[in-house]
Amino acid sequence: MGIGAMNIKNISLFEGLPDEELQAISDLAVTRQYPRNTLIICEGDYSDSLYIVLSGKVKVYLNDEEGKEVTLNIQGEGEYFGELAMLDDAPRSASVITLEETRLAVVSKSAFDECLENNPRIALTVIRGLARRLRELTENVRSLALMDVYGRVAHTLLDLAEEKDGKLVVTQRLTQRDIASMVGASREMVSRILRDLTAGGYITSKNKIITINERLPTAW
Repeated sequence: MGIGAMNIKNISLFEGLPDEELQAISDLAVTRQYPRNTLIICEGDYSDSLYIVLSGKVKVYLNDEEGKEVTLNIQGEGEYFGELAMLDDAPRSASVITLEETRLAVVSKSAFDECLENNPRIALTVIRGLARRLRELTENVRSLALMDVYGRVAHTLLDLAEEKDGKLVVTQRLTQRDIASMVGASREMVSRILRDLTAGGYITSKNKIITINERLPTAW
């Protein structure tokens, strides 16, 4: 059962496509509901579907044999993952787990390939989407390589924040451990930085939702 063209119209991967091509993609998708803490993709597995988040939240992460984990991204409604499977047959490069009850639209590679044969303009749109993802990855690498821990925390908060009622708000309910995993630092260090930003009035946090009240300091 398709998900409807309107459900994917605002997804950046398909930005700019006309309605008939959006409909062609939506007709390929099936919707699936997953409870919290469900592993959707496991790093190293061979699977070939694209996933679009219709509601809920997922975490994209890497871990090693010793259990050390690095969070690459936390994604919510309107975002997507697994897009590389549309282009190659390599194993999954990261794991994805639900952080809350989540509804996904799933598009298989075989169905998508058939759609591309009839709608070649979709391929150009997907390539542009992948280029945007590559630029985002480059910025993340730059942050990790050139910024100190405070700089990485500030960069992450600003990157995740959305404007609401004239203020920047991180609506994703992140724990200090989540942020530490995203910036490659200890939870204790992140805790101290957030505590100081709160004491200075730069941010407020309620129910794990962080509001940025004023421009963050350039250094800590």
